[in-house]
Amino acid sequence: MGTTKPVHGEDGDGTGGLADDRGLLGRTSTAERVADILRSRIADGYFPPGDRLSEDGIGKALGISRNTLREAFRLLTHERLLVHELNRGVFVRKLAVQDVEDIYRTRQLVECAVVQGLGEPPYRLTGLEEAVGDGERSARDSDWKGVSTANIHFHRELVALAGSARTDELMRSVLAELRLAFHVVDDPRGLHQPYLVRNRAILDALRAGERTTAERLLADYLDDSRSQLVRAYAGLVAGRREADGA
Repeated sequence: MGTTKPVHGEDGDGTGGLADDRGLLGRTSTAERVADILRSRIADGYFPPGDRLSEDGIGKALGISRNTLREAFRLLTHERLLVHELNRGVFVRKLAVQDVEDIYRTRQLVECAVVQGLGEPPYRLTGLEEAVGDGERSARDSDWKGVSTANIHFHRELVALAGSARTDELMRSVLAELRLAFHVVDDPRGLHQPYLVRNRAILDALRAGERTTAERLLADYLDDSRSQLVRAYAGLVAGRREADGA
């Protein structure tokens, strides 16, 4: 998780470095696996909102048929990560303020329930430890996109403590949607830096076996994060509407 990957645009061909993921398809290339790869790339910030996804470029990068890619696009459209615009193509979705609020309601229900439902310690915290370390290293390098990615990995690993494939699948989609909101915030440092220490505090509470404390810290964290992101997002959306109407 500590490996630094290029962000959107650095590969120069508009495919988000997908050729590196071609080996993940193996011999059983399916639309579901392609959708998994694209979902992960969206969650990690390779494709920002409004990006048009090239069928030719992505198909060649992954070595898949046009029909397989279109089915993957359909699956991700159903998950509200992509939108299809007639005669224009497939684009990464832009969220509304109401989407952000709904994402956080879902996160509150799922993430807090996972922590509340943990059994007796010790817990398997390796994934959380790696995510916290990645975030702190990225912050030292002033890599705020890297901090954002590490933060999403932290919450993904937190949910994984439940050991539920269904919950993992749900949260992969929810956290990928969340990244779409992160993309439009003009101050990523102000958005993400305050939560580095809070991720560390949740990890420390779980390491100490203090599940109730961890749940309280997480609930406060999600409340504050929702308020901050909704406020920032609403301001940006309003500003863009004014600019469009000028």
